[in-house]
Order: sequence, then C-alpha cells, then structure tokens
Amino acid sequence: MTDFNPSIGSRILPSDLTKLKTFLINQVTSELENNPPPLNQRESFLKEILNEVYTQTQLKLPESLRIQVFRDVEDELLGYGPIQPLLEDDDITEIMINGPSNIYIERKGKLIKTNITFGSDAHVIRVIERIVFPLGRHIDAESPTVDGRLPDGSRVNAVIPPIALDGPSITIRKFSKNKLTIQQLVELKTITAPMAQFLRACVIAKFNIIISGGTGSGKTTLLNVLSGFIPEEERVVTIEDAAELQLRQEHVVRLETKPPNVEGRGAVTTRDLVRNALRMRPDRIVVGECRGGESLDMLQAMNTGHDGSLTTLHANSPRDALSRLETMTLMSGMDLPLKVIREQVASAVDLIVHQSRLRDGSRKVTAITEVAGMEGETIVLTDIFKFEQTGITSDGKVLGELKPTGIRPLFSTRLEAAGFKLGPEVFGANIADMLSGKRRPR
Repeated sequence: MTDFNPSIGSRILPSDLTKLKTFLINQVTSELENNPPPLNQRESFLKEILNEVYTQTQLKLPESLRIQVFRDVEDELLGYGPIQPLLEDDDITEIMINGPSNIYIERKGKLIKTNITFGSDAHVIRVIERIVFPLGRHIDAESPTVDGRLPDGSRVNAVIPPIALDGPSITIRKFSKNKLTIQQLVELKTITAPMAQFLRACVIAKFNIIISGGTGSGKTTLLNVLSGFIPEEERVVTIEDAAELQLRQEHVVRLETKPPNVEGRGAVTTRDLVRNALRMRPDRIVVGECRGGESLDMLQAMNTGHDGSLTTLHANSPRDALSRLETMTLMSGMDLPLKVIREQVASAVDLIVHQSRLRDGSRKVTAITEVAGMEGETIVLTDIFKFEQTGITSDGKVLGELKPTGIRPLFSTRLEAAGFKLGPEVFGANIADMLSGKRRPR
C-alpha cells in the first residue's frame, strides 16, 4: 500500500490505524498466498507472519492498541471482519447490518445500535461471500439475495444492490451454543410446568403440532425443545431452508433446500423435500418452517398416517395461523375449494402453540389451542392455555399470567390411550365442574 507511512507519531489518528490494518492485512495475505500452510496450521502461521510484519514496521504502539489491531486483522482474515466480536458474544441473539455504517444488535429482546462499522459496501459484500461460498451458494447483481448459515448453525440472510438501496444488508439469527431445555423455558417463564407437561404428552402421543408466532418470537427454539420429546427409537426426517435444528436423537436424517445454480437450474425446494421425505420411511417429519405450497404436502402427510409431524409458520394468533395455512395451501397450485382445504386442516392439525415476543422483549407461549374439528365451514379452535396480560410496570415490564382455561381438550382420550392421564390440576382446578359430558373425544 503506497500511502502507508510506518512512522506514526505519538498522536495516532483513526485514519492511521485504518492504513496500518490494511497494510498488515495485505502483507499477511500476500505471504499466505505465496506460501500456503496446511489448513490446520493456517491460524498459527497467520499469527506468526503478522508478528513478523508488524516488527518490520518498527512501530511501538501501546500494548492494548497493538492487541486490538492484531485482533482486528485476525478477525478480517480468519473470521467475519468487524462483526466477529458480536458473533462471539453469547448475550447477542441477532445482528443486523444495514449498509456499512449502521449495525444493530438484539440483546435481551432489545435492539441496540453499535459503533461498529465496515470500511465500505465492498467490505460487507466480501463478508457475505465468505459466509456463503463454503455452502456452494452465490450472490451477485443477478441473484441479489441469499440464505445461508454459519459453521455454528446461525441463520444468515443477505441482500445486496440493486434491491438493497442503502447498501448490502446482512441479518444473522445467532445459534445458541447451549440448547435450551423445557425446564429452562419454565424457569424463564416462557411456559409453565403444567403447559410443559401437556406438550410433552402431546409430542410423545404423536399429535400434529404447529408452532406459530411473529418474527423473532422464538418459534425455532420452541421447536427444538419440543422435538427433544420425540422417542429415541423413532426415525426423524428434518427439512429446512438453512439447517439450524439441534435434534439430539440418534436416528435423524437432515435435509436442506438447495438454491438454483447460476443458470437458474437445479433448485431443490422445501416442497420437493417434503415429498421425498414421504419415501424415506419417517416416523416423524419436522419442517423448520412452512412458507408456501409445501403446506399442502404436509397436510396430506399428516392425514395419511404420518402423525407426530412438527412445523412452524409466521402468524399473529392461532386463528391467523389457520388462515396462513389455507393461503399457503392455495399456493400449491391445486384448485381446491376453501371448504376442502379447511377440512384437510381440521383433520390434520391437532394443536397450535403460539409464541409471542412481548413489548418488554420477553418471549412467551401465549396460547396453546386445540383444533377441535369443523362446524359448518368454520374450523373450531379451543384455547387450552392462554396468557392474560394484567398490566405494565413503570420500567416497561409486561405483567401477566399463563394459565389454563379450565377446558379439557377433545383429544384427551387419545392422550390416555398413549399412557398419559393428565389430572385436572393440569387444566385448572375447576375442570370437573366444567365437563358437561357434551364434549365427546374424537
């Protein structure tokens, strides 16, 4: 770099540090290209060269500043540049890059703007390419969007110009290193112990369950937790756009969609994978998220003996989840009357678990709702558990209670047949008074 001056004086300007880091990156990169080390020795080799190049500059930076410069160079060459420290911070759940100068994080449910910046649009795009290249995916002006994942499983979406008007954008939903358990969700007050007991019984009894909720409400986390109840002896096939589920069972087949190649061919969609999964003798099919026509294939699978299926979808309430499911089924291209679709949904889906992110950033299961059949052309929903908000504190914390509605679900006999006889305390103390005998198990 021709404009780099190694004799930085006592007054160190940000522009001087930028030039120094660029110089070090260029020199180390050149050395690595000329003498590439074995892959397993790349990190130690890089640090050795970095020390040598820095020594040759004859600079005497304060030790704390030298350590920071070295860290920035290593992050650029071994990691994901300026956002590497954010990726290593376990308290951060989401990273949002809106062009090179606007980087936000989510911590404890709250959005915070950082003082971290990229050097340019091109710098952001280099990081995007570093993320997607190992996955066999690409991004350019002809294909300006891409989904991918980091090696730790974190979900990544990237968008670049011409459709991103303010510069390249990256959204990273971070992958928790420690898989949450149902007990931890109870401790976090995301769910109550009776609700957890009920959901465990429903999963083991092979009920078809939809987890609904808004963006960032914790649907995938809950799906991970519920899938942990699937018995070890069952064969599970998972289907995802970008693999992030963490099933602990041994007998799991993980499938992931594939985007088209540069010629627009070779795509493998979620719908393709759902259809293929039916030929793989699954005991369970777990779809990370239903977004389109694959919903019809899921419903048909649920209605043809593949009980115990789990999936998520975006919706604002359990009722809205059914409307979304109807809409996505119509996206399959099949010309089906709405009543037929609703009959398929009512027959296939047993339970909707709705997850919400509240105003204070907390995440809760705000409804567990039974799909109780059809009345005329309307699907009947019955809330089994519900969150009732009672107020908001002066510091913005949402007050409320997760509690049973006092109604025992129609599928109680199916639970009993599977070995789960849940007592009235699970559904509310007055459950005996509320059973009229008119609600017959299906």
